[in-house]
Order: sequence, then structure tokens, then C-alpha cells
Amino acid sequence: MSLHAAHVPTREDLVATYSRPLPKSLGTLAAVLAVIGTLVFIIGLFVAPDRVWRAHHANWLFFTSLSSAGVMFVAVQRITTARWSRPIVRLLEGYVAFLPVAFVLLLITLFLGKGYVFPWTHERPPVAEKVLYFNPAFLTARVFIAFGVITILSLWYIYTSVRLDVGLLPEWGSKWAAGLRARMRAGFGEERRELHSTHSLQGKLAVFLALCFGYGWSILAFDLSMGLSLHFQSTLYGWWFFMGAWLCSLTLFTLLVLAWRRYLGAEAIIGENHFHDLGKLCFAFTAFWGYLTFGQYLVIWYGNMGEETHWPRLRLIAPWVQFSVTAVICVFFVPFFGLLSRAAKVFHPTLALFTTISLIGMWLVRYLEVYPSLYGVAPGLPFGLWEIGVTVGYVGLWATCYLAFANAFPRVRAVLMTSPYRDEVQVPVNPETMEPLPAHE
Repeated sequence: MSLHAAHVPTREDLVATYSRPLPKSLGTLAAVLAVIGTLVFIIGLFVAPDRVWRAHHANWLFFTSLSSAGVMFVAVQRITTARWSRPIVRLLEGYVAFLPVAFVLLLITLFLGKGYVFPWTHERPPVAEKVLYFNPAFLTARVFIAFGVITILSLWYIYTSVRLDVGLLPEWGSKWAAGLRARMRAGFGEERRELHSTHSLQGKLAVFLALCFGYGWSILAFDLSMGLSLHFQSTLYGWWFFMGAWLCSLTLFTLLVLAWRRYLGAEAIIGENHFHDLGKLCFAFTAFWGYLTFGQYLVIWYGNMGEETHWPRLRLIAPWVQFSVTAVICVFFVPFFGLLSRAAKVFHPTLALFTTISLIGMWLVRYLEVYPSLYGVAPGLPFGLWEIGVTVGYVGLWATCYLAFANAFPRVRAVLMTSPYRDEVQVPVNPETMEPLPAHE
């Protein structure tokens, strides 16, 4: 028997387990945090506008890249036709709910706060090529296009995934989404055909999303993070940035699965093997992030060119060095050595501890991408009420979006777990004729 074999409950049992209503207090808490953060931001606009806009931007980079990477991980499950994640992957699909909000927040930054965030608004880039590259109209257009395409493809992909369950499961969910669920059901056909046509469409969408994610987030990382220092450039920066987001999406996903399993009482469905797999993924991409970080640093150190060395050097002197060392310890050393053993991956307290530390460390990394580039050699560390308040607001806003998704749609891929045709999708078929396709197609 496979080590990953598991008891598959009936469709009715799945719906009953995953449909347990969330406490209203949870949504209220998220909304309160979002309001507190908004108030801090508004007050800061009059008291310390540079601090609140930069805190806003650092948190936008953290929460938006994390959410986008989570959807990309869902798409990778389709590309690899993974089955192990079916009981839990819908809990990750909720990340997509933040992306439309993030698009609006990006508009606000680029039109209202750019003077406090982006140096190209008041400083001439050092070389002619960068003058063209940081032309405001050119930069704004490519940022909107890159993030817009990623957002549209992400929403489309998750829509197709959710539609399959909405169309075949009993009506359930928040009233505000009743109209959307009704549109999903419109024209919904026979289960086997819908299963195959959805799987076929997702295969195409997943590949396009993967290409746009890698290329689009490289552009966004160059423009919105690396570009905060007009004198610095690194061709590895895009990879380093979005793989950090990928690691964040996995560590937060692990924490959410732990919380959902306990709340739903889904011990018979979400088993030890899922946490072992999640722990292995977190460990693997911790190592990969460390590899990219050291690889980027090593090339800069060995090349010893001023236009490159100033960026890491600034983060290794006061007042930034404490945060830099803490971030590297939290993102790499603690989870890498902490998650080496299988026992640490399947023991819930240690798994939660190391993934939480990694998540906090990656927030510090985003902070260090933004603040040193804009403040330079500062007399003190610009970290206090404004940064904490805006972060609290982002936590509340992200949680509000995630909970809205969880309350509106089925929380499990019940059809792919229980359909009598579920294993047929491992072999591609023509969704029109239902005939198997040759392997090369």
C-alpha cells in the first residue's frame, strides 16, 4: 500500500466536515484590524507621510507577492497532476481574493504616494538607459500590464476550480456570493464532461500563468523593489524576490492547514502525510531561497563593483544590520536546521513554530528591500508605530479577503476527491469526444 494512501470519505461527509460555519468574531477581528491600520495610515499622512507610504509599499510587496505565489502553487498542482494536495489545496486558493484589492492599492501608490516611495519621481537615474527605463509613463504601463495579467489569469484559474464544486455540490455559502454561484452553475453539464473540460482548460491556464508569474514578477521586482535604489541592478533579483514569495505562500499555507484541520475536526481527511509533505516543501524552498541569497551576494562580493556592493553593504551597517542578520536567521538558519528531521515536520508545534519564524523573517526581508534604499545611512532605525500600524491593517485586510472567499465557496475539492471519474484526468482526453489523446498531445 502507498505511504500516501488515505481513506476517502463520501461527498456528503466532505461537505459536512468542511462547511462548518466560521465564528463571526473572526471576521469582526479581521475587519477591526483593517480599520485600525487604515486609521493609522490616514493619521500618518499628516504626521509622517514618508513612513506610512513606505510601510504601505513594503506590506504591499509582502502580501501581494505571497498571494500571487499561492495561486501559482495551485496551478503547479495541475501542471504536475498532483493528487496528494486535493484535500487541502482549496484552502490555498483563497489567496486569490486579495489580488483585486492589491491591484487597487497599487493604483493608489502609483498615483498618490509615488513621490514618497519611488526615487525616480525626484531624482535623475545615473545612466541614459535607466532614464528611459524609469520613464514614469513607461514604468506605470508595464507595472499595470504585468500585475493586471497575473491577476486576471489567477482569478480565471481559481474560478474554473471553484466552479466545478459549486456546480455539483448543494447550495451553500454567504448570500453576497449567491449571484456569482448561480452564474457558475449556468450551463453546467454532466459531471464527467465538466470534469474533463475543466481539467483540460486548467492545463492551458496553468502553463500561461506560470510563464506570466515568472516574467511578470521579475518586472514587478525590478520596478517596485530593486528600482528603489536607482544605482543598483542584479539580474538574479527577480528570482530571489518571487521565490521568497513562494516560500512565504507555503509557510502561511502550512499554518492555515494546521488551523483549519483543528477547527474543522478534519483529522480523518487531512493526515500526517500532508504535514510531512508541507514540511518538506517548506524545507526545500528554504534551502533554495538560501542558495539564491548567497549566490546573489557572492557574485556581488566577488565582482566588487561600487554600483552593486553599496546595496548589500548598506544593509550590513547600522542601523539596518540587526534586522538583516535577524532576517537571514529567521528565513534560512532556523527553518533549515529546524525542519531537517521528519519528526519536526509532522509534530504540529514545531512545524508551526518554524514556519511562523520563516514568515516573520520574510516580512523583515521586504522591509529591508524598501527602507534602506530610501533612507540610506540613517541615524536610527525607522521602525515604530507607523510600520506596526500599517502592517496590522494589511493583516486585517488580507484576512478579511481570505475569510470572504472561505465563506462564499466550497472549502474542499470534493468533486476531484469523490468523483468516480477522478482518476481519468490523469490521462488527457478530448473534452468534446471524451476519447483519450495520444501521449504527445
